[in-house]
Amino acid sequence: MARAAARHILVKTKEEAEQIKQLLANGGDFTKLAKKHSICSTAKRGGDLGEFGPGKMVKAVDNVVFKKPVLKVHGPVKTKFGYHLIETIYRN
Repeated sequence: MARAAARHILVKTKEEAEQIKQLLANGGDFTKLAKKHSICSTAKRGGDLGEFGPGKMVKAVDNVVFKKPVLKVHGPVKTKFGYHLIETIYRN
């Protein structure tokens, strides 16, 4: 079965997600930005979601992690929790 590891930054608004994505594009540190801005409990780990298989995350997150290019920040991705910026670290 496929496995992947990813990290994310979760915020309340699309605008905030876009602003953080711009900071990342300009060389911002994902871990530091996650610790500062993310409203998810994973913030203290720099947004680290760990390793997981398909179906363990909400569908919108799964679609990014298992279908989009790795080591690239995707989003904002809207879920019932808010807006995510997602980076897949590896997938096998």
